[in-house]
Amino acid sequence: MHEVRFELFEGREASAQLDAFLPAYEEVYAEPPYCEGPRDIKEFIDRYQIQAERPGMRLVLAHSGDDEVVGFAFGFLLPADTGWWQTVQDPLPQDFTREDGTRTYVIIELAVRKPWRRRGIAARLHARLLDGLSVERVSLTMRPEPEAAPAHSAYATWGYRKVGVSHPWEEAPFYDAMVLELPQTAG
Repeated sequence: MHEVRFELFEGREASAQLDAFLPAYEEVYAEPPYCEGPRDIKEFIDRYQIQAERPGMRLVLAHSGDDEVVGFAFGFLLPADTGWWQTVQDPLPQDFTREDGTRTYVIIELAVRKPWRRRGIAARLHARLLDGLSVERVSLTMRPEPEAAPAHSAYATWGYRKVGVSHPWEEAPFYDAMVLELPQTAG
């Protein structure tokens, strides 16, 4: 468990990598608080195949020295007609929720297998996923504390702030909606 290599896939390249990281996804999300089973995995696969076609799709895989996937992160640009902000329980200002297809990058998943945690892999996945993006901000949703205390701690360290509570569909748990404002460069 020494060297970790990171690989970035964009656009259609990302859709071809599902089989490479699916075992890691299944392992991570079988754990509490997720406790995902076969039906959840099938739904993830179906969603990923759609998400992989979204503009700005990026996937980063972290590989161990023996080429095993030990972590992954992916996301895409929010389109102008997104429903992302409508799932937040207390309405946000219209200027805040306005999207144009280039303003906000959304991280859908960022996960590291248990034996590889606490080694800075999540931070490196996050940095690699966002490297070179020209967006104003990044958003994601996550389980609330104390369920996801380590994730909350990491995201706070990286500069994220909670903007509300999201409830994306009827059977879904409630999630904290998080935003990271990125420094704007002149140009």
